Amino acid sequence: MGQGETQIPAARPAGTPAGAPGNGTRGRRAVVAALMLAMALAALDSTIISTAVPQIVADLGGFSVFSWLFSGYLLAVTVTLPVYGKLSDTFGRKPVLIAGSVLFLAGSLLCATAWNMGALIAFRIVQGLGGGALQGTVQTLAADLYPLQERPRIQAKLSTVWATSAVAGPALGGVLAAYADWRWIFLVNLPIGVLALWLIVRHLHEPARERDTARRPRIDWAGALAVFACGGVLLTALVQGGVAWDWLSAPSLALFTTGLALIAVVVAVERRAAEPIIPGWVWRRRTIAAVNLALGALGLLMVAPTVFLPTYAQAVLGLAPIAAGFVLSVWTLSWPVSAALSQHVYRRIGFRNTAMLGIGTATLLLLAFPFLPYPGEPWQPALLMLLLGGALGLFQLPLIIGVQSTVGWAERGTTTASVLFCRQTGQTVGAALFGAVANGVLAARLGGSGDLDSVTRALDSGAPAEHLRHAVADAVHAVYLGAACAAALAFLVLLFVAPRRFPVLKTPAE
Repeated sequence: MGQGETQIPAARPAGTPAGAPGNGTRGRRAVVAALMLAMALAALDSTIISTAVPQIVADLGGFSVFSWLFSGYLLAVTVTLPVYGKLSDTFGRKPVLIAGSVLFLAGSLLCATAWNMGALIAFRIVQGLGGGALQGTVQTLAADLYPLQERPRIQAKLSTVWATSAVAGPALGGVLAAYADWRWIFLVNLPIGVLALWLIVRHLHEPARERDTARRPRIDWAGALAVFACGGVLLTALVQGGVAWDWLSAPSLALFTTGLALIAVVVAVERRAAEPIIPGWVWRRRTIAAVNLALGALGLLMVAPTVFLPTYAQAVLGLAPIAAGFVLSVWTLSWPVSAALSQHVYRRIGFRNTAMLGIGTATLLLLAFPFLPYPGEPWQPALLMLLLGGALGLFQLPLIIGVQSTVGWAERGTTTASVLFCRQTGQTVGAALFGAVANGVLAARLGGSGDLDSVTRALDSGAPAEHLRHAVADAVHAVYLGAACAAALAFLVLLFVAPRRFPVLKTPAE
């Protein structure tokens, strides 16, 4: 614990285990291995399909709707995170993780048997319903298994798994699609998932919880349905707006209007619920609210490099796809290393100040991108990405560990899910917002016509149009400036909303 943190003894409410999951050293290692495998499944499935889309479309058709292979999965993961978080606090992590793993594997098997694009999209949504349990519960169990002083170790391992999977996913998907069959992209999940599931069933032993015999846990099904519907409608509006229809078109306006009405429904239902899916304390407590907002901004700014940098590297720098991917992937090398070392910083200056140091540095790095020379050398954006990964590792991990340490077992799943939900939502909003920014800049530079996709296709066809390259560079520069604004917003949130000292609880497990 850092010098800037306040340690508060925590009372243990009914339903809270008397200690951390009761595993010996060997059993805990097996559980950690299972968590890493589960995290690998969730991470791989976000990226592995990208390079196999041509083969999938050639086999199944449905080119006009293939983007829903990604959007459907993302929507399902995002909207189920709060539900799984609450369920894990109510019934324990193990049953939720087992149920989510089974659902994810069932979705994977169904995807491999898909007979048309509509069926594949539906089965991807089933995968996403399980993926929400994997993402949220794995992060929560990481905090349950280790006391505060040791949590950076497991979180660094999970960060490394995520980073490696993000890089390896597209390559593995391309190899399977080219030399085997695209269906193997989903079938490879089965042996990995079954092994993870066996390790969880065999080695994860949660201690018996003290139950309040006067009442039994209630499941807020009405709240879960309202949250699912509201999130699904609003995220669909953001994902499809400007792509499938214009932002000011009837479908877009109808979805946003419906989404706003459903927000009111969620608030009304959750206020009346005995055990709401999204309890009000998630936003009333300064620490949790600040971390939610800051990591929502992180999701927003991450869109700039992950979505637009590969396009910049190919269209402006003239790199091949593999080389362009390397320019992006270097941040996955520095991010987990920085995250692992962040404990040495936050133990001295505290969670909040460490995160502010990281996001402040990230703001400067994002602002530096538009000042790179044109067309420049590949090592220049690669160096910025390497430094950016280090800065964001210093920002994200202390906030996650810090906010998990301010709550007891019975609130940790909900807290972790709210943080991940905000980050995922930030990414969805960022994709829509920065896509509109990039296309707006291109339209201004090209006389009112053209978008990023059409311009990059023209450049890929070999058209020697220098003005098109300049237009793409200007568009990506504008996106990076927007990302810098998001980083600055996160800095301000930590400065003015987050408490100077995180109220770290000294729980019986720690």
